[in-house]
Amino acid sequence: MGAGYWRGAGLVQRRPAVVERGGDVDQPVSTLVRRADTVVVIGRALLAKAEGAGHRSVAALLDRPVSTVRGWLRRFGARAEGLRVLFTALLHVLDASAVAVVVTGSVVTDALQVLGLAAAAAARLFGPRPAWQFASAASSGQLLGRAPANRAAANTS
Repeated sequence: MGAGYWRGAGLVQRRPAVVERGGDVDQPVSTLVRRADTVVVIGRALLAKAEGAGHRSVAALLDRPVSTVRGWLRRFGARAEGLRVLFTALLHVLDASAVAVVVTGSVVTDALQVLGLAAAAAARLFGPRPAWQFASAASSGQLLGRAPANRAAANTS
């Protein structure tokens, strides 16, 4: 599952820290890099967008600033194809019998659909965990990050 490992009751990510000395830090899988809101809140925004809601209505639903929600949705939209590739690769690593995912015509919807399928496959193998925590761990906290989303997918073959 990407750069994660099991510790105690939850999956924790390990990646280089941005500190003067260098080194590693642990970031809970309930968060994303450089985001104040939890991955569950951001995930709710992404799902609402996939269901057709606009950024203003999503912001009102989540009681978050419009500019914040608009940024999340834009960033995910820009990364959706790479994330779709990443989660498709993970799905097939986690479940060799997974069937082809039906394309909907919306790259955002497709990415979210395969994310859910990969999270379900991981839950079958490793036990139940919230899908958004899986998404955070699998993307190394970069679900909305600047790094290329399909970097990990290239290393799963």
